[in-house]
Amino acid sequence: MVFSSTVFLFLFLPLLLISYYLPLFKSRKWKNGVLLLFSVGFYAWGEPLFVWAMLGAIAVNWIVALAMDRSLRFRKAWLIFGIVFDALLLGAFKYLSFFSKNLAFLTGNDRLIVEIALPVGISFFTFQLMSYVFDVYYNRAAVQKNPFRIALYISLFPQLIAGPIVRYQAIVDELADRRDAFLDMLDGDGMRRFVYGLGKKVLIANFMAQIADNAFAANEFQGNSAMFAWLGATAYTLQIYFDFSGYSDMAIGLGRMFGFHFPENFNYPYIAASVTDFWKRWHISLTSWFRDYVYIPLGGSRVRKARWIFNMLVVWLLTGFWHGANWTFVLWGLIHFFALLFEKTTGIAGKCNVATRLWTFLVVVLGLVFFRASDVISGWRYAESMFGVGAIGFWGNDFVSVVKRTWVVFLMAIVGATPLLAKLFQWLRARNVEWPEYAWLLAVLILSTLEVVSSTYNPFIYFNF
Repeated sequence: MVFSSTVFLFLFLPLLLISYYLPLFKSRKWKNGVLLLFSVGFYAWGEPLFVWAMLGAIAVNWIVALAMDRSLRFRKAWLIFGIVFDALLLGAFKYLSFFSKNLAFLTGNDRLIVEIALPVGISFFTFQLMSYVFDVYYNRAAVQKNPFRIALYISLFPQLIAGPIVRYQAIVDELADRRDAFLDMLDGDGMRRFVYGLGKKVLIANFMAQIADNAFAANEFQGNSAMFAWLGATAYTLQIYFDFSGYSDMAIGLGRMFGFHFPENFNYPYIAASVTDFWKRWHISLTSWFRDYVYIPLGGSRVRKARWIFNMLVVWLLTGFWHGANWTFVLWGLIHFFALLFEKTTGIAGKCNVATRLWTFLVVVLGLVFFRASDVISGWRYAESMFGVGAIGFWGNDFVSVVKRTWVVFLMAIVGATPLLAKLFQWLRARNVEWPEYAWLLAVLILSTLEVVSSTYNPFIYFNF
């Protein structure tokens, strides 16, 4: 089930809100129980078998944390057991098939190939489980003795399958006590953020996805003009931002509807002045996770230069591999590793000018070409066509015809990737002029609803991770 579906918008969410805000039942146990029941049902809707794997993983990590809290002597052993369990769970479902195919290729034995279905969102909920165990071990958070609260923390449906990655200590207090009022939900940031996220997803991301799909498919079979290749790569760059930030906005908005405050996951990354700045704005919850649980424990930057470079390499190899079991993701991670290494060793990360912004744009777009490609060779060929190698001309009819039909949406997407609109509404609110934003929200909601009802094209990129 996805947020931008008729089942979610017209069945799941209304039933949940009615059940959650029933005036006859106001206790925290009732509300948490309703949220837990609906959250498990939300995941089971699309993963009726793998929901048991998620619940089993929650139970194991809850027991591990309790054991660490009660046994100082074997505290580290329990930590290792918990992290190994989570890593094996993630590895078995997400990477076993990948490694078996590579082994079969090297040995020429296809019987070694193991095919395993990938549970939706497994990368997100295993990382949250690992962060909980780490935080209990390092005394950053108290152990949770109530298994239902841990189950709710992990399975909470807004952030369950595509983030943001929510740390346990960020919402532990809200699991027990939070402000959630029906009028606040309607008048506060909850509904506003959800509508904005829905609009990002169905009005822009889905539109950009079709342009990107056509460009990558055409390049695979017949070739593109150089400008159409750039157009397709730019469309995918916009698609992935509006797809993922739109989902994060919807998740944050839904969390606010039920009294939870999830962390921000995006801060207009495409206005970044450097790749370093980009990663302070893009997928913030994942970046901070790798920083706190991998980079800093390895020694961070407070080590010799060779070790520091090694630490960065490990982080970016893992970041790439986290996104998917394909060498394209590893290469994408390496591209950002070398770009960041270049910035940090030359000192350009602190500069802000046209050259640094152009550099950032090239790194991000070219990296995403490999991120989008089916394999490294296809990604390389697409990147070559962007610079005229193997392209069918520089300026073809493929580029001209698409631009004529889509330039308005491209303009909207470019403006939407900047804080201009948000600053305008903020300026109006400071002067007690709120009706333009409400009118805009109503228009976005109506158009998004019409698009959801009429369209069957509704992919979510990060559901694959």
